[in-house]
Amino acid sequence: MECPLCGHLKVHQHGKTSNGFQRYFCPGCQPTFDERFDTLYYYRHVSPEQIDQVLQVHSEGTSLRGISRISGLAYNTVVSIIRSSKSAISP
Repeated sequence: MECPLCGHLKVHQHGKTSNGFQRYFCPGCQPTFDERFDTLYYYRHVSPEQIDQVLQVHSEGTSLRGISRISGLAYNTVVSIIRSSKSAISP
């Protein structure tokens, strides 16, 4: 696995997170990160199923406030998920 921050080729396993995801350590730049780093699921207190639901309903043309009501998430959380998904797709 390659470090997503500095590109170092040899990162080491460094235990597990409280959610059970593998944690890694980069000897090049010294941070720890998990396998979800730099994805829509990283550092969010929202389940992957809820994120998938938000993106699915958004693709069907539902308003942001409607998505907030359907999913039970705050409006700003819905906006953040959709903005993050657009920046992840755009080159």
